[in-house]
Amino acid sequence: MSRKIASDESLPADQGRRGADATGGDDRQLTALSAPERLMVTGAWLIATSLVLCVVFLSWQMRITAQAAWTEPTATLPQQIVLPTPVQTAVVELPLFTQNEERASIPRLASLHTIIPNRPRQEVVDYTVSIGDSVFGIASKYNIKPETVLWANYDILKDNPDTLSPGMGLKIPPVDGVLYQWKEGDTFEAVAARFEAKVEDVINWPGNKFDLVEPKAEPGQWVMIPGGHREFQQWIVPVIPRGRAGVSKSVYGPGACEGSYDGLNGSGSFIWPTASHRLSGNDYWSGHLAIDIAAGIGDPVYAADSGVVVFAGWSTGGYGYMVMIDHGASGYTTLYAHLSAVSASCGQSVVQGQYIGATGSTGNSTGSHLHFEVRYLGGFVNPWYVLPPP
Repeated sequence: MSRKIASDESLPADQGRRGADATGGDDRQLTALSAPERLMVTGAWLIATSLVLCVVFLSWQMRITAQAAWTEPTATLPQQIVLPTPVQTAVVELPLFTQNEERASIPRLASLHTIIPNRPRQEVVDYTVSIGDSVFGIASKYNIKPETVLWANYDILKDNPDTLSPGMGLKIPPVDGVLYQWKEGDTFEAVAARFEAKVEDVINWPGNKFDLVEPKAEPGQWVMIPGGHREFQQWIVPVIPRGRAGVSKSVYGPGACEGSYDGLNGSGSFIWPTASHRLSGNDYWSGHLAIDIAAGIGDPVYAADSGVVVFAGWSTGGYGYMVMIDHGASGYTTLYAHLSAVSASCGQSVVQGQYIGATGSTGNSTGSHLHFEVRYLGGFVNPWYVLPPP
């Protein structure tokens, strides 16, 4: 280094400075920067270079996408031309129509799922009673009340559902009310008042087909009285007390007991009279003051509570073979009808659950069952109120 300095000093001053400036000026500038400053400058150059490369890459990608967009329709054009083929086929199928005929004869496709409106029934249905039928069941089938069936068929049923028998023909009204056969001298006001209905309801009922301007009914014509009702004319076996009551066998049947008996009293708590605890036919309602319990012919019947037998045998009026038990101090009486066999006898004391007969279909009955009645102090009680839950 001492020799270099010495040689520099031997040159002229201006020449030495120019040489130094020409060969090592940039190096001196970089050398003059500190290490952090040099790092920052290098990083800036790297970032700038990266940005330039990204711009070049994106430009290349956009160019490729543009070229694909221009070339793709050319490749799919033949397929798009083939697409209208179904339309051409539809036009070829109508070669027999002129232009005017084609406009006037546009075909309509048939629908296999036609919606039929649910209109209420307006006509009276003729129904033939079959084995196993009951007034209650028939009414339920036609969505009307059992009273409506009885009122429409008084001439054959006499308001007694137990007179139903197989082969019998019934009239089934379309709605609840009274189906009435018009008589000579009847007026709309009198008939409506008789059945506690409204005159306008009778005239406006579509099934009656009256002229709304001049309504008129002919004698013998069946007229529906919507919402009408009347009292029942019921035939029932009266309560027979264990004391002497002067019951006539000629009126109630040979099974009637003459009375003057003494014996067990009931507890007022009942059991089911059969092993079956379900209905088969009529439930308890205003025209049928009992329940019909499902049972086959010959199934055992038991006393629902302790008491004294006051009827045992055949009963007139449609009950067939029947047993009635007076439960004494409790105030209750029970009746068991349509039996196939009777094992109890007049004046016999029976305990709760004792066998008294067998189920059947005697009397006016369309099938085997047990007609079971409960009475309290002479009045009818719904058996569901006193029997344990099934």
